Amino acid sequence: MTAASSPVPAPVHAAAPARRRFSRRAIAPYALLAPGLLWLVLFYIYPAIQMFIVSLWTGNIESGYEMTFNFGIYPESFSAYWPWILRSIEYGGLATLLAFALGLPLAYTIAFRGGAYKNVLLFLVIAPFFTSFLLRTISWKIILADDGLVLGPLKQAGLLDPDFRLLATPAAVVAGITYNFLPFMTLPLYVALEKIDRRLIEAAEDLYAGPWRPGGTIAGAAIGGVTGLLVGLIMAYPVPMFVIGGAVFGALVGTYLISQAFVRVTLPLALPGIFAGSLLTFIPAVGDFINAELLGNPQAQMIGNVIQARYLKTVDYPTASALSFILMAAILIGVLVYTRLLGTEQLTGSGV
Repeated sequence: MTAASSPVPAPVHAAAPARRRFSRRAIAPYALLAPGLLWLVLFYIYPAIQMFIVSLWTGNIESGYEMTFNFGIYPESFSAYWPWILRSIEYGGLATLLAFALGLPLAYTIAFRGGAYKNVLLFLVIAPFFTSFLLRTISWKIILADDGLVLGPLKQAGLLDPDFRLLATPAAVVAGITYNFLPFMTLPLYVALEKIDRRLIEAAEDLYAGPWRPGGTIAGAAIGGVTGLLVGLIMAYPVPMFVIGGAVFGALVGTYLISQAFVRVTLPLALPGIFAGSLLTFIPAVGDFINAELLGNPQAQMIGNVIQARYLKTVDYPTASALSFILMAAILIGVLVYTRLLGTEQLTGSGV
């Protein structure tokens, strides 16, 4: 046999290491996900399954509970407590809207005007987290007291009626929720704004994307009027005053502070932060019960207060579990609708 006709041996030893490297690369993502998935299974999925099982029990704490697959408890619980669910959604939605109105200018200032003080300003945003949630809420109880730091001087100056109060009202509950969850809105907005290439905004301004008039005036008045309407209805305050005040304030902001570059460049690029911040704010705000317990009155109680009372006071485990699942379902449906309307595929780039 000649050298030209002799077969060339295959590189047998090189194939096995290549397969091992491929298998390690394939397994690595799952290995990194395993601790987080295990955590979710142990501390979320398993308790949720147990809670669903408990919701189908019948009985009481004295005679004991038994599994009867009582699915009828869900419509019964919803029909009995739907006003509390609706109130929770209203308070959580309004607090999210107010947190966005406060958090967007704050995040924008830190991202675009923070300069050397950017880290200091970010620390001030998260500084409340170094204090207990309960203590922060109690501090609002002191601030909003009838003779506290806010109302006391105004009443002494004769600017407010002596009987006017903020504590033990829906306004105090929404204010407390907004304050406690404001960092959850501000930080995602800051991250999204910080990633924006400033050259895009400069290019828009070079292409005459200047003050947004009269569109900004009209849009600002419309958004401010709708916001005032929601505040007036939810807080049970005079609606016309809030609608007019919100429309005037929104028109001023839209006229003098909003530009076409902001509307056409900055705001669309900040949508991922708006999406994340609104979810991080709305979901815990709807289920909150501490602010309503400490700052509200019996007419301002939320569904979280009902669930807490059913679990700890009346020891009605099935109803409490059913209400918890109803609340979870309502939030999940709202998130799915919000995700569909905002279009997260375009936000993340997965739809490209």
